[in-house]
Amino acid sequence: MEWNIPRIVVAATQSGGGKTTLVTGLLAALRARGLTVQSFKVGPDYIDLGYHRMASGRAGHNLDTWLVPESRLTEIFARECEGADIAVIEGVMGLYDGGQSGISSTASIAKALHAPVLLVIDAKSVGASAAATALGFRTYDADVNLAGVLINRLGSATHEEMIRAAMTGIDMPVFGALRRDAALALPERHLGLTPVEENEAAETIRAIGAQVEAGLDIARIIELTRSAPSLSYVPAARRSAEPSCRIGIARDDAFSFYYAASLSELEAHGAQLVPFSPLHDAELPRVDGLIIGGGFPEMFAAQLAANTSMRASIRAAAGRGMPVYAECGGYMYLMETLVDFAGTPHAMAGVFSGTARMTEKLQTVGYVDAVQNIDTVFGAAGLSLHGHEFHFSVEEGEIEGAARPFTFTKMRSRTKYPAGRALHRTLGSYLHLHFAGCPTAAASFVEACRTWDR
Repeated sequence: MEWNIPRIVVAATQSGGGKTTLVTGLLAALRARGLTVQSFKVGPDYIDLGYHRMASGRAGHNLDTWLVPESRLTEIFARECEGADIAVIEGVMGLYDGGQSGISSTASIAKALHAPVLLVIDAKSVGASAAATALGFRTYDADVNLAGVLINRLGSATHEEMIRAAMTGIDMPVFGALRRDAALALPERHLGLTPVEENEAAETIRAIGAQVEAGLDIARIIELTRSAPSLSYVPAARRSAEPSCRIGIARDDAFSFYYAASLSELEAHGAQLVPFSPLHDAELPRVDGLIIGGGFPEMFAAQLAANTSMRASIRAAAGRGMPVYAECGGYMYLMETLVDFAGTPHAMAGVFSGTARMTEKLQTVGYVDAVQNIDTVFGAAGLSLHGHEFHFSVEEGEIEGAARPFTFTKMRSRTKYPAGRALHRTLGSYLHLHFAGCPTAAASFVEACRTWDR
């Protein structure tokens, strides 16, 4: 079917160029004009979408053609835009950066969605050379509709005039410009931005929105979004399943890394999702299975350790054979001990033996292919899952009683290694998954929860 929505991609020349700040401000400015705005983030990032949600008042979604097949991209995009007036898509890294062979790059997503692109130019410590950069990005791939630039981090009016003149010289439209302002910076730490749940971001977002309203030509940007052509897609035949089981979803400051469309996939297969807090709740709610997603357990390790009743409740449930799936931060929480950045050990749930130790050095980041070595709650041995790894911790100690359920293959280097742990019907690893990209795994996990004999 044919369908359309005004849309724009905001890309950059590299990471750290100010994309998230600009997009957050643009969402706030569009919302202030009475528009219902749907935001998206290219790639596997979780944190940026928290700022999107606070600015737009609407949950954002990821667009990633490694985690979810490209054949479903337009269908998911159209579904999540339902009820919106306009869509704003934030890119990842530089415009042409992605996985192996450019998979899931901002450029590839922009081309698939036929969306015009505005390129954020970080003007700090650069003058007319900014135009040479913009020219190179425009000519690198003529199939990308690079419609203009947004100039960020200007030092003065003279600085702005210099760069605008250079852009005029290459016939590159400028859709707005912002000055440097440290007060508008979003807080960061080891995995990137600090989650919006952990800081008082509302006032900063309001200030960013006001500055974007003043510095960007919002009316012209809206006009540009309306130039995007219609899209063709085949709506998915999504059944509205009656809830057949209850799955507990760990949600609090320590565990917040979830893709909204991924959780919707579980609901489509008959799961009722029940949020609970490993930080604050005394014990598990009445559920038939658990998912403990990623997040920052290392930043809340003392509080997690102090909640002994919750740790015991999770350990007992796993021991009784309740289906449990944990990824990255959740996987660390299921180990016996977590050693924080200061070297302090903290007792964790103890479902798996061994220790997760934080390191100052990033251990791995990138897309992986995970092949199951054994049957798990996700299905039979041989199942291939597309995922993403990004962590600063290492595993230490023997994996007593547990099997390594996966063989991971790094997509850039093709390095293979055993990964994760499986014990009883608990499955955990550093892998981040999107269930919309592996619906059979979602169906298998829901079925395991439905048939669990408590």
